[in-house]
Amino acid sequence: MTPAFSIELPPMALSDLTIRNAKATGRTQRLFDGDGLYLEVSPTGGKWWRLKYRIGGKEKRLSLGTYHKVGLKLARKKCDEFREMIAAGIDPSEQRKLRKLEQKAAMSASADTFEAVAREWMTRQAVARVTAEKNRWLLETFLFPEIGSRSIGEITSRELLAALRKIEATGKLETASRAKIKAGQVFRYAMLEGKTEIDPTASLRGALKSVKARHHAAITEPSKIGQLLRAIDGFNGQPVTLAALRLAPLVFVRPGELRAAEWDEIDLDAAIWRIRPERMKMKAAHLVPLSSQAVALLQELHGLTGGGSHVFPGMRPNRPMSENTINAALRALGYSGDEMTGHGFRSMAATRLNEMGWNADAIERQLAHAETNKVREAYTHAAQYLPERVSMMQAWADYLDALRNNNNVLPFKSRAG
Repeated sequence: MTPAFSIELPPMALSDLTIRNAKATGRTQRLFDGDGLYLEVSPTGGKWWRLKYRIGGKEKRLSLGTYHKVGLKLARKKCDEFREMIAAGIDPSEQRKLRKLEQKAAMSASADTFEAVAREWMTRQAVARVTAEKNRWLLETFLFPEIGSRSIGEITSRELLAALRKIEATGKLETASRAKIKAGQVFRYAMLEGKTEIDPTASLRGALKSVKARHHAAITEPSKIGQLLRAIDGFNGQPVTLAALRLAPLVFVRPGELRAAEWDEIDLDAAIWRIRPERMKMKAAHLVPLSSQAVALLQELHGLTGGGSHVFPGMRPNRPMSENTINAALRALGYSGDEMTGHGFRSMAATRLNEMGWNADAIERQLAHAETNKVREAYTHAAQYLPERVSMMQAWADYLDALRNNNNVLPFKSRAG
């Protein structure tokens, strides 16, 4: 077997013909062109340009690319350029290493921009679709145009504050506050991932104008509740929207939990609605006892939408009702946003049930209000006070019927035993 050791041919000007005719011999060959430039032919026939030079008393070699990509003319041009650098005391090998490090740093900075990290953070969030869409809208609309291209590790508190105050200057105080919260979540994620060492939102406490607490408009006066229920019964819009309007006061779940209800969550025979943890705000399973009125309404609706997965399907295929549908329907009935909202059915129930004497803890549990250290207890927590809640939900539905029928009802009801 022929040993694969190098052979060096004496320096001579190369030609393209000489290079093309150079064949593999099982050994490394070096064909010299002059000024330290030579073509190295590998034992398998690969052809690489090399430059041999001395700097600082040390001999070095530099790759100039393959003959397939770098022709003879270009190789000589590169050789001349590097020779000029060497003559000026610049080591082209070290210069190349430095350039690669700079490119790597630039690529890393590009990968760790605020926008890139924020988008990565969004993919890691296990939140409802609506929440995910709101997060993306907030970031894309207000923060990416201002700081999106900046390396997340270089963004200062003053820089972030300037972006937030631009939002604030338009009068969107709540949006500015929410943008600050989202930015903080992104920065804290970046800290955990080793992309930055600080969260600049930490020093912005009190830097923005305070937002006045906003309460969801709700009707709580019994006579006005009766008027609202009668107005709902007279709604002449889409049947699915009417069903959602009629069910909302009976179950008083959050609007997002109502509109995205799925038939496989509802057991009409057992008169119970089991909402999965991932669909709940607090990420804890929730049980909604269904009154006989709610069951009857859902049975009727099942004939209309039971062929699909969503109880209240939207106009687009495989999507639930829009988040604006309930509020839009209330506006069509003549109720302004300052009078009644979809979320207001919760306040309505909470206010009246407390005044009727029901157990406050049972009411809170039915509203799915929970301390964060308890929400992971799944159905164990969801079933707390369940027998009492079953009675309460039926009594509540009967109470609403009485108000709808304009019957005389007592303002208070004895506490359930």
